[in-house]
Amino acid sequence: MAYTEKFQKLADGACSRVEGVSPERVDDFLSEGAIALDIRDSEEHKAGHITGSINISRGKLEMIVESEIPDLMTTVLCYCNAVNRGALSADTLRSMGYVNAKYIDGGLIGYNALSE
Repeated sequence: MAYTEKFQKLADGACSRVEGVSPERVDDFLSEGAIALDIRDSEEHKAGHITGSINISRGKLEMIVESEIPDLMTTVLCYCNAVNRGALSADTLRSMGYVNAKYIDGGLIGYNALSE
């Protein structure tokens, strides 16, 4: 998908401020208590997701996340299909006080590629 220059600049900025986790490390984080947060729309989540993930769409993230993940110290691995929305969401969570918010670099596509 081709993104606008302004959107990509915003996403690149988020990537520079928040730690990306490689798909190979995701299961280790999850086994240590991290939460996988699927920020895609519910239709995307229903079509496939990381097992056990929580789904909060990007459009409702700020309104809902505190009720779903009340502990600001929780490691939260935000993901979308690839990178941009996951990084933007992790950056937003960091600004809300979630000190361990990260994004899955490569998103669901990268994660699923490990099992192919």
